[in-house]
Amino acid sequence: MRISELARRTGTSPRALRYYEEKSLLRPDRSASGYRDYDERAAQAVRHIQLLLSAGLGTSVIAEILPCIPDDTTVLAPTCPELLDGLAEERVRITRSIDKLAAARDILDQLLQTRPVRD
Repeated sequence: MRISELARRTGTSPRALRYYEEKSLLRPDRSASGYRDYDERAAQAVRHIQLLLSAGLGTSVIAEILPCIPDDTTVLAPTCPELLDGLAEERVRITRSIDKLAAARDILDQLLQTRPVRD
């Protein structure tokens, strides 16, 4: 499939897909005329990339993780134990971020509860 079709199917932009390719997260084939040609696995990879980016992981970490996610049901292939320590550190970082966001939400909730009622 062409880049525009992959973008439509994954809800991302062609620009983002080119960026993923630049960072070696996607490796499309090229047609004789130079057009990118993505297979069905590319859509799955893009979903994984988007999820990992939303968790705050950098593209270099994602590049290491992607080969260890062979499909949508296997979260971490047993062939990638060397990543576990780094992933544990990332999990701690994400948990800290979640805790900070939860504290900010609690403050906002308190502020909203104390706002005056208007007639």
